[in-house]
Amino acid sequence: MAAETSNPYGVRPGQVWVDQDKRAGGRRVTILTVGETHATVKSVLRTKVRLTRFRPTSTGYRLLQDKP
Repeated sequence: MAAETSNPYGVRPGQVWVDQDKRAGGRRVTILTVGETHATVKSVLRTKVRLTRFRPTSTGYRLLQDKP
């Protein structure tokens, strides 16, 4: 059995993601740090988002800009 990775979408500090949830109105977040299960992000406020939400679904996030 293969070990499950806690960061399957390659979330890294410096990336910019767009919230796909219609209620968020296209909110953009910048990844500040990545932990075992959550990423600390900054938009207007600083908050944590579960890493499993960083996927391009209707309630997830879509990668807008990767760090150079």
